[in-house]
Amino acid sequence: MMNATTGTGTAEDPWRLTTPPGTSAYTMHRDDSVDPAVLVCQVGGTRLTYLARAVDDLAEMLRAHGEWMPLGAADEGKTPPEGSVEAWGRSPGNPVGGWYGQRKGYRGRFGMYLPPLLELLGLVELEHNARNNRVRALG
Repeated sequence: MMNATTGTGTAEDPWRLTTPPGTSAYTMHRDDSVDPAVLVCQVGGTRLTYLARAVDDLAEMLRAHGEWMPLGAADEGKTPPEGSVEAWGRSPGNPVGGWYGQRKGYRGRFGMYLPPLLELLGLVELEHNARNNRVRALG
């Protein structure tokens, strides 16, 4: 079950998403006015930004992984579970050599906010349980 409604992904018409458990709504849009381009994630009064290339990089990593992967969402100051999407999103071994999150103090939660966008874009299958959700590439 997809927990999202479509938008076009612009600032004027952002994607409207919900977290995998369906407990929080947020919006996301792509901002190409900065270099490198970012995804702007608005969660209530909190604004997070992630490198826009995260969409393609995460989809590619999940295709290569081939199996379900835990999300492992965690705030920036907390250590994410090993082998999770969150751990990959801040790993020195990922394609950007570290954090996809760009706003210091708000760089975490990659595993919470990126997978629903990939699901909306038709790139992944995402679980929507109360806890411990996983994601895998489609196709």
